[in-house]
Amino acid sequence: MIFGFNTDVKQGDTVYHVQSEARENELILQTQVFVRGRCIGKRATSSIREGRVENVLDRKDTQESLAAVKELDLQWVNADSVHSDTSLLMNLRVTEGGAAVEGARLTFRFARPDAAPFYTQVATNSAGYAEMKVEMQEASLPDASVLVQASFGGRTATRKFRLRKID
Repeated sequence: MIFGFNTDVKQGDTVYHVQSEARENELILQTQVFVRGRCIGKRATSSIREGRVENVLDRKDTQESLAAVKELDLQWVNADSVHSDTSLLMNLRVTEGGAAVEGARLTFRFARPDAAPFYTQVATNSAGYAEMKVEMQEASLPDASVLVQASFGGRTATRKFRLRKID
């Protein structure tokens, strides 16, 4: 490890613990966000290259320089309406530097306490979209979570989504 940084950020009644560290062996900068001891988000940026570590740590980033860094981003498009009939339907989009990524591989790990984890993979279409459908009862949503990893061109983006019933 080259360096690490931890901080707590309070928003309303929620305290977010943000942990960042440069992983020298993997040449990535990894940031994780925790709430009540549970990881709710993780991002790894592979912009640390041999000979560039000092540049990454010392420079002041501008909007232009940040936009030039190509990294995968994974967005959950239909987060407000995912359950229909007896199915969980997740629509996701993968972008790189703001542009749609065709052919990104999405690996889903669907977990719930009453069953073994369910794994599936899909690929994004030309607009960067992918769809995943799992048969499940809406009553199971509050105890379930979905871990999604997008992979493309040697880069990855991972997100964990907690599911809940919308009242």
